[in-house]
Amino acid sequence: QYVTAAKQLSTLEGTAIDMPAGPSEVAVIADDTANPEFVASDLLSQAEHGPDSQVLLLTDSETLLDRVLQALDEQIVQLPRRKIAEKSLESGKAILLDSIKTAMDLSNLYAPEHLILATRDASELAGSVVCAGSVFIGNYSCESAGDYASGTNHTLPTNGFARNYSGISMDSFYKKITFQEISASGLKSLGPVIELMAEAESLHAHANAVKVRRKNLEALDVK
Repeated sequence: QYVTAAKQLSTLEGTAIDMPAGPSEVAVIADDTANPEFVASDLLSQAEHGPDSQVLLLTDSETLLDRVLQALDEQIVQLPRRKIAEKSLESGKAILLDSIKTAMDLSNLYAPEHLILATRDASELAGSVVCAGSVFIGNYSCESAGDYASGTNHTLPTNGFARNYSGISMDSFYKKITFQEISASGLKSLGPVIELMAEAESLHAHANAVKVRRKNLEALDVK
């Protein structure tokens, strides 16, 4: 929360900031092939960040859901940051759905910072991801690896910003400049459109910048 607030304040002062990034979050899509202990550990790895961290389990298996909840109870007592994780889990959700497709549809609406796919067809399912900060494919792809070792950047969009933003990459550090050069014939072709749109906005000086050039071209009889 305080990082997000600091970024927003910096932006007000004219400093370029990558994106607002709020409390950490993870969504796990799991079916009956998932290891419940793995899933529970992934949920707790985010829950221990802070009491406002968000954890979400989406599954089509009631048995898996029950076993994950049991594993959560067993693992959380071993954590030094137990109280923080418990507070986070109070607002966490484990949702039983009719299919993994429905789970993916919900995930794309939620747009999680971290998305773990613990399903039998995880690689294929990854092709259905539309909105997520970073995706972890398969039972052994824990989010912790993304934080520390697997090479991806973990400065990622949270709070639904994955609908609009990507995670930080090398591209984020490039400044892009656009260039255009319009030929005489190009201006003759585009001119009427530009004038019409400018006048529709009551920006007559904009339109005039085209008109004076078109008049010049007509006087010079430029084809």
